[in-house]
Order: sequence, then C-alpha cells, then structure tokens
Amino acid sequence: MILAIDTGNTNIVLGCIENRKIHAVARMATDVDKTDCEYAVGIKEVLAFAGFRPEDFEGAILSSVVWPLTSTLCRAVKLLTGLDTLVVGKGLKTGLDIRLDDPGQIGADLVVGAVAALHLHRPPLIVIDMGTATTISAVDAQGRFAGGAIVPGLRLSMESLSGHTSQLPRVSLDAPAKCIGTNTVACMQSGAIYGSAALLDGMIERMEAELGAPAAVIATGGLAGCVTPFCRREIRYEPDLLLIGLAVLWEKNRSGKKA
Repeated sequence: MILAIDTGNTNIVLGCIENRKIHAVARMATDVDKTDCEYAVGIKEVLAFAGFRPEDFEGAILSSVVWPLTSTLCRAVKLLTGLDTLVVGKGLKTGLDIRLDDPGQIGADLVVGAVAALHLHRPPLIVIDMGTATTISAVDAQGRFAGGAIVPGLRLSMESLSGHTSQLPRVSLDAPAKCIGTNTVACMQSGAIYGSAALLDGMIERMEAELGAPAAVIATGGLAGCVTPFCRREIRYEPDLLLIGLAVLWEKNRSGKKA
C-alpha cells in the first residue's frame, strides 16, 4: 500500500493505493500556515476515518503545486510513517518527453496528469484539469508533452465576477435549463457552465488542429464534473486521474524497480 498525496492550491488529496487500485480517497484543506506536526495529526485522522493506519503503508509519493508545503508534508509523512516521500520533480523518472521552451517550468500536476493519461489511453491526448486554475495540456502522437494552456478556474472567475461588481450575486454552479438566461442568476450560471463548456470545446478543436490528428480527451479536477457533461466533444471524466499518475510514477521509481 502506498500513500499518494496530490497538493493543490485549494485541497490536498490523499490516496491509499495498492497495485494501482485506489482503496480510499480523502481530502484536506490546503493551509500553508500549518506545521508538519499539525499535518501529521490531520493526515492520521483522515486515514483513520478511512480505515487505514500509518503502518499500513510501504511507500509515499507527493505531487505539489504549492512549493512552500512540499517539505512540510514530507516531514509530516516521515513523522507519521517513518517513510521518506518521493517528490514529483527534478530527478524523478517519468518517461515523459517534455517539449517546452524550459522543461523545468512544467508543473508537477501537469506531469502527473500526462503520465496517467498515457497509462490509460494511446496518444495523441488532451488532458484537462479543472481546479483553482484550469489547465489544458496536449500530448502528441509520439507521447511527448507538447505544451498547453492555463485559464482562470471556473470558481475563481465567478468569485471575481461577483466580488468586483455591485449588482451580481454569488451563484451556485448549476446548469440552467437554457443557454439564454432570463434572469440574473440564470445568466451567470449559463456563462459559467455553458461558457466554460464552449471554451473547452474550442480549445480542444484548436489543439487538435495543431497536433494534426484527433485526440482522446481526459478531464479531472473538482469542477470538471460540472462542465464536461455539457461539452459537445466526447470527454472521459477521471476524478482520480492524478492519483493514478502518482501510482504509476511510484512504481517507476521505487527501489529495485526498473522504469
């Protein structure tokens, strides 16, 4: 059993994984002010709630887009389990050919998502992750990470809209019955859901044109389930995509395992 930790700007996702099978998923709020001891206690509590003990784990792997928390969480895992944590970053074997201007700039979440997508489907691929930010990544027919796009996240955009206008309220992210809204709430919901779906459809079309071939599209992230059902393109929704990628990367890098 391994402990996989995906650290995002809003949530930390913990996965209990054995032989690439996810047995439990738990979430904690991301808080850069917490200490390693506080995180160790919090992780122990959520794992216990899921029915797991610290001694159940033989390994741990971490992906983080919140770099101030990386060392904190590694120390927390060490305190809790006695294990050293593999960190997705420089020096880790990924098998991914990154074709960016500066490969060192790629986010750990993009690497993990691409690795998971290649594990699940043959390229070319487009990988969408809808969280605090929406990232759209392209993997070409040769399995190389070609690049992508970053868009403000849906919830972030809606909070900015209501926070910077005097007459627009906060609204739930529910799809209205029609695209053409007839009241303020419905108009905002239409823009959020149908507008985001149209953005994804348009970006997929443009990226496919640059890739030179139709691509399989895989989406993950907390908000993808709200939007992708309204896309006109076929999109495979994988809520645990990054945990799958972390499991694959741990197997590539664990002691005695060939990549």
